[in-house]
Amino acid sequence: MDSLFFYVAKLAWVLVALDSLLLLWMAAGVVCVFMAWQRLARWLLASLLLTCFTIGLFPVGEWALYQLEKQYSPIALQADQVDGVIVLGGGEQNAQTAAWQQVSLGSGGERPLALLQMVTQLPTPTPIVFTGGTGRMTDQGMTGAEVIQQMLTDHGVPHERVIFEGQSRNTVENAVLSKQLVNPQVGGNWLLVTSAFHMPRSMAIFCKVDWPMQAYPVDFRSRANNLWRMDWDFAKHLRNLNTAYKEWLGIIAYKVSGKSC
Repeated sequence: MDSLFFYVAKLAWVLVALDSLLLLWMAAGVVCVFMAWQRLARWLLASLLLTCFTIGLFPVGEWALYQLEKQYSPIALQADQVDGVIVLGGGEQNAQTAAWQQVSLGSGGERPLALLQMVTQLPTPTPIVFTGGTGRMTDQGMTGAEVIQQMLTDHGVPHERVIFEGQSRNTVENAVLSKQLVNPQVGGNWLLVTSAFHMPRSMAIFCKVDWPMQAYPVDFRSRANNLWRMDWDFAKHLRNLNTAYKEWLGIIAYKVSGKSC
């Protein structure tokens, strides 16, 4: 697979993540203080304080997430109209599961829960694919597929009910390797399960590999009926904003690099 794209994307994100940019912003202000550039220092630090206060007080991350999440609405599962299901990894916590020998799910845990729903509600012949390796550059350890295998064991579900793809490191590899694994028939009605904010990019990637999907979004993170509110939660708001910012950057990067429709 395209390892260069994977590593470049990972390294670039370290530099351009919002928390990294806020630290660099603060560092620039401190340097200006020591260089006696008082006017520039005051402007940098005051604007940083105002930015942090805005992030902490308003759900700006949800505003950005909502623009992604509203593109695909939740749908009801109709078993007789499904030819197959692809569940993207991302909700499982690989390192914690390996460390404690107990399945650990984090943000995005609705994806594995949707997998359990599919297993119980779809007829046995319907192929259900879980695709997820590890997105870590080093110390890769346990894969997402191995975590979900453990989850199925804990729930008494035979591993044979689910087809596992555990080599992928990003969404492009999810699509390419899963298609190679199941060789789907043209015209089949396949469901794509992933977080709602991640769905637009995922649908575009599966479109690029010529595998049409019906979106089955889960893990909605914005409160669509209450976006205009004030509630102080700096950590949560920054996390949501970082997630949305990363996803929008991903949409642009995948489009420019020709990896999505």
